[in-house]
Amino acid sequence: MNTIQTVTLNPAVDKTVTVENFSFGELNRIKTIRTDAGGKGINVAKVLQRFSVPVKALGFQAGHEGKVILEKLREQGISSYLIEAEGETRTNLKVVDERTKQTTELNEAGFSPSEALLEEFVERFESSLSEASLVVLGGSLPPGTPVDYYRRLIELANRKGVRTILDADGEALARGIEAVPFALKPNIHELEALFGTTFTTDEQIVSAAQQLIRKGISYVMVSMGGEGSILVSEREAIRAKPFPITPLSTVGAGDSMVAAMAYSFVQGKSLEDMARWTSAAGTVTASKSGTEVCTLDEVQDKLKLVDIFRLIIEV
Repeated sequence: MNTIQTVTLNPAVDKTVTVENFSFGELNRIKTIRTDAGGKGINVAKVLQRFSVPVKALGFQAGHEGKVILEKLREQGISSYLIEAEGETRTNLKVVDERTKQTTELNEAGFSPSEALLEEFVERFESSLSEASLVVLGGSLPPGTPVDYYRRLIELANRKGVRTILDADGEALARGIEAVPFALKPNIHELEALFGTTFTTDEQIVSAAQQLIRKGISYVMVSMGGEGSILVSEREAIRAKPFPITPLSTVGAGDSMVAAMAYSFVQGKSLEDMARWTSAAGTVTASKSGTEVCTLDEVQDKLKLVDIFRLIIEV
């Protein structure tokens, strides 16, 4: 059976600690600690695994922390092929303030894969495409990786007729768009950076997404945290407003939306259904602590609580 493949070139061990009342410049005593395998593609794989979708995580890992990631993936039954690099996989520290419910993130840069290793991954990626129904490329590029690396991978997938979802930021996003992925999932800040402007209305966001769709991209989903999301195709634009929650951690919420988007594609869901699924998945994950992600039952249970509005498309 064809699998969804996720690419995480710069994975992380996500270490989440909770403190009662975080004080800058003071001693803070940690109440709880949680360790997870992290990185955008790996988070997407975790959700898809919970949705009972065949998934395989591709990428790199390095050092002792890389072994921790491999072990965590094994524990969760997630198939993986992570090439070993020199150096050490990064640790990303998430500090959750129980009083304010805010999460402060301290993310390391990560290891630098060699040119030979980057080429090895390209070869492995290309050969794996014959088994892929869809590929999700997500997250930051490791230090020293060419900024057009995602573009290269998307071009290979396009040649083999495999659809891709790109979830990146900055130059990696801009260059990746040049290869025309099937779908994009920028958050509002990434979209604004891409266009060099600030959007104040839904209409402006739809217009920007339409510019990307005119390049040949089929779907653009713009996430806006607690404000919801906008999903745009060539002919439709749908605004999803999430149900109220007490957010415990925003880590992994966007990745859960990407996973639900991938799930919707392979299930052949309508744009409206995709808007519901992606919004519910992101919202459920945001209501959980650390980098814990949503389950299929939880998302299905909340679908009816998502408010959907159709927006006008300018033809």
